[in-house]
Amino acid sequence: MAPSFDNGNSLFNFVVQDGNGVKGLVDSGISKVPQAYIQPPAEQIDKKNATKCEMPPVDLSRLDGPDHDEVVKEIVRASETLGFFQVVNHGVPVDLLESLKGTAHNFFGLPAERKAVYCKEVSPTPLVKYGTSFVPENEKALEWKDYISMAYTNDAEALEHWPVECRDVALQYLNTSLDMVRKLLEALMGNLGVELDDSKIDAFIGKKMVNMNYYPTCPSPELTVGVGRHSDMGTLTILLQDGIGGLYVKVPEDVDMEKRGQWVEIPPVPGALVINIGDMLQILSNGRYKSAEHRVRTTSTKSRVSIPIFTSPQATQKIAPLPQVVEKDGVARYREFVFSDYMNSFFGNAHDGKKSLEFAKPNLA
Repeated sequence: MAPSFDNGNSLFNFVVQDGNGVKGLVDSGISKVPQAYIQPPAEQIDKKNATKCEMPPVDLSRLDGPDHDEVVKEIVRASETLGFFQVVNHGVPVDLLESLKGTAHNFFGLPAERKAVYCKEVSPTPLVKYGTSFVPENEKALEWKDYISMAYTNDAEALEHWPVECRDVALQYLNTSLDMVRKLLEALMGNLGVELDDSKIDAFIGKKMVNMNYYPTCPSPELTVGVGRHSDMGTLTILLQDGIGGLYVKVPEDVDMEKRGQWVEIPPVPGALVINIGDMLQILSNGRYKSAEHRVRTTSTKSRVSIPIFTSPQATQKIAPLPQVVEKDGVARYREFVFSDYMNSFFGNAHDGKKSLEFAKPNLA
């Protein structure tokens, strides 16, 4: 007989404090979604009425040939409208991507006590955090997701501190993606009239993190969300999704697209990586590039994994719209701040669409 999780405290302790996660909940044999995970109707995802994003993937191998300018235009157009696009021929080996998915499933299949050593309060290293939902203590409804988060400082520390079960493949994923990240940034910054050198690259993406997300099967996916509505706080996110799908992006209201204001699904494309614009790139570009509001649906048929790389400025970095863009626009749409203050605000609140950007709004006297 499955344990009862109707009592909010016992559920919170089991899932969050004891490190069992949603995986432990599902493994305990639950047949219905506990109340703590049922989203308000406005947050539930109606799979039947969602449309698929028709934007073809960007072929990054064409950046190095005569089609360079055309490919840059594709990248810029996607960044100015949806804030999301997919890339193929990106330089990350496809067999590595397959291996990553298997590794993520294996990690989350470990006994709870093996994963729980990395829970926030007890983790032997500040570089690794295992958890569930987003900020469980501040959420009205929990997200149906477990994750392991691995912060990168250098290869040696990653090999020493990241979980042995996934460190090698996660590190290879990060290191083979960085060339692509640089090319994407060069295209996006070049379009704004900003030339990249190593110090600028470091200012924009000095902080890097690899996550593995796990969305166990859910008895009633329509009642839950894997991740609630949010935009990523960093500069660029690189995401590997598996073949199951469930990633939805909101078309901004202020862009000239037919589906504006609607949610569209980003369908999995074999061998592709998903790129999305984060809040920092929206701020640096003075609002020209759009950080994408997105969310994730759960599924009843098969557990799903996704593996994002988050790139962002270092905590001490000062962030403000780039002067070259402000000069052209005649107005700075965001104020200057230190990135660590933005992070504290982001992680101190539950997911709520693009509300995170309000932190950077100018202080109007």
